Amino acid sequence: MKKIVLFLFVSVVAISAIAQKKDKAVFEEYKAGFYQNFILKDVSAVEENLNPEKKEKKFMMDHSGLDLPNKVDLYKREWSNPVISQGNAGSCWAYSTVSMYESEVKRLQKKEVKLSEIYVVYWEYVEKARRFVEQRGESLFEHGSEGNAVARIFKQYGIVPIDVYTGLINGRKYHSHDAMYNEMMGYLNSVKANNAWNEELVLETIKDIMNHHIGTPPTEFAIDGKNYTPKSYLNDYLKVNPNDYVEILSYKQEPYWKQVEYKVPDNWWHNADYYNIPLDMYMDVIKKSIKAGYTLSIGGDVSESGFSRGTQVALVPTYDIPSEYINEDSRQFRFSNETTTDDHGMHLVGYLEKDGVDWYLIKDSSSGSRNNDHDVPEFGYYFFHEDYIKLKMMGFTIHKDAVKDLLKKFK
Repeated sequence: MKKIVLFLFVSVVAISAIAQKKDKAVFEEYKAGFYQNFILKDVSAVEENLNPEKKEKKFMMDHSGLDLPNKVDLYKREWSNPVISQGNAGSCWAYSTVSMYESEVKRLQKKEVKLSEIYVVYWEYVEKARRFVEQRGESLFEHGSEGNAVARIFKQYGIVPIDVYTGLINGRKYHSHDAMYNEMMGYLNSVKANNAWNEELVLETIKDIMNHHIGTPPTEFAIDGKNYTPKSYLNDYLKVNPNDYVEILSYKQEPYWKQVEYKVPDNWWHNADYYNIPLDMYMDVIKKSIKAGYTLSIGGDVSESGFSRGTQVALVPTYDIPSEYINEDSRQFRFSNETTTDDHGMHLVGYLEKDGVDWYLIKDSSSGSRNNDHDVPEFGYYFFHEDYIKLKMMGFTIHKDAVKDLLKKFK
């Protein structure tokens, strides 16, 4: 009997020791990456006096010695186009969601297309300026937006292939919208200061500024010898219905099982169509959807110390919060105290189960996703542990068929 008790005690101690494994952190030296070595060099060829400050050391989780699944070919991956850099532009919301729509065209129509993200960005700025006038300067006019803005722009303005509108002029390889944005913002500030609320004039001026910086979007173009407008291309060639896509959210500050507003600055038009669901169902539907062949445009926070641009892996370290304590309260706590922010959109394209843990393959247009070395053979991807999504990724855009059982629960 004593031997059995002793064996059980030793077993419990051993299991406890495994469960209490602690992650470590290190201060990482600043290293120039894709942004500095490629994007800024391209920008500086056009814009002078760019002197980015050298950043201080960063407090980061130590990923060394960990068995990390940071190889793209380990994942069951759905079709998506190769990664395109968004450059020095705050347009991740457009890149991630347009990429999802491209995957949807492949899934639904068996066509491989590359669409113009900047076409969406162009018209989104027009709509931001329109609301700025309507609200007499009390509406946000910034770089960012949300994934469901893409469906709104599709319905209003259609879409075009990237071949007919890249938004890159003057020999530029990467986007940099700061000068364009500053010019537009300066103009809008003068409109507000002078109480000059002529909507038609304001919108034409905003378009003139963008036409100078990123070119004029086409109104007609040919594909395979047939002429299309942006709307007919969407409806007749792509045959994708923007109304078929929904926003799924999980945060505790609003009632579950209701459509609510996602209260972040980038939801500048205060859209309240987000389907808010409990966290366990949120995680469950992500896994079931990608395993069923649906990709997602997903957004949240990428500023944590467990999010490494070196290994391309996103983890939640135990010194932040142990896995077993990640729940809807810890998630909401971070959102409420603004340590979780809505700062980046990405495209979830693949899935892997490793040692009983779910991992997700994330396609990303930011420069940080291109810092990986020779051990990670494909640029532009991150590898997300399920805990990182559970704690830090707030919502996603997806085809309604993937979540039809959930939608039935909403009144």
